Amino acid sequence: MTEKKGISMFKTYRDKFERLKSGLSKTRSGFLSGLNNIIGRGKIDEDFFEGLEELLITADVGVHSASRIISGLREDVKKNKLKEIGDVEKCLKERILKIINHNTPAPPLIKGGEGGISPFVILIVGVNGSGKTTTIGKLASRYMKEGKKVLLAAGDTFRAAAIEQLEIWGKRSGCTVIKHQSGADPSAVIYDAVQSAKAREYDILIADTAGRLHTKVNLMEEMKKVKRIMGRELQGAPHEILMVLDATTGQNAVSQAKLFNEAVGITGIALTKLDGTAKGGVVINIIDELKIPVKLIGVGEGVDDLREFEPEAFVEALFER
Repeated sequence: MTEKKGISMFKTYRDKFERLKSGLSKTRSGFLSGLNNIIGRGKIDEDFFEGLEELLITADVGVHSASRIISGLREDVKKNKLKEIGDVEKCLKERILKIINHNTPAPPLIKGGEGGISPFVILIVGVNGSGKTTTIGKLASRYMKEGKKVLLAAGDTFRAAAIEQLEIWGKRSGCTVIKHQSGADPSAVIYDAVQSAKAREYDILIADTAGRLHTKVNLMEEMKKVKRIMGRELQGAPHEILMVLDATTGQNAVSQAKLFNEAVGITGIALTKLDGTAKGGVVINIIDELKIPVKLIGVGEGVDDLREFEPEAFVEALFER
């Protein structure tokens, strides 16, 4: 590697890291402000641990996860006889990273056409308002830039605006959109999309789904039906079931994911709108509670602001002063 290339790669990494740090600014400022107040006392005592636990819960890390982190931190302090605040902060970072890494064993979102899988089918699920359509559009744009041939399926036929929004994203990114009339059977749309993806040799098929029906039971049954149709028409499909969650909804996001996971089995999570919340600790809570990897995070409005979740960079950005 030449020196010039090395400098360029470092600059690219720093630029990405700065964007991540900026996207987490609301969470980071509140978290660091609280952390500095606790550390400013200069004593590692019971009040110190209680203050840290309260700070984590305030950041939406969750009561159970916060308790686990603080319990581990107490062990670290006792075992290693830590007396310096800086050493304790380092252990806190390591404890958070351990939870994220331990429960994120899966690789990042697989890119279509690789590993002999073509078309690679991504089923997008989630409630209305979580950012499903925008996530699909950003993913499609990214894959198109990588030279992939991408097909979109407007499977949310119960909300007319969803079809129109997907068409807009299709035009922006240059993708074909398979659609039916509003109110049509979603499974019929998915069937046509899978057939088209196979016949026209698309690399990737990204399918939208409904985010609201009359009852949760109806919604989940519809999800199951769509999944069955995909598997029947293309062996192994869907290859990825990505749930889009709105980070600003906090604990509701965890409840939503549990319901969808029980119904169709989520393989990964795209957590949107992290830049809009001061409670970005929900990332830790979701991974720890659900044992489902967060694969993508949204930290801004731009196409490039939907990025692969990197645990080390996330924790580093959270603590960066």
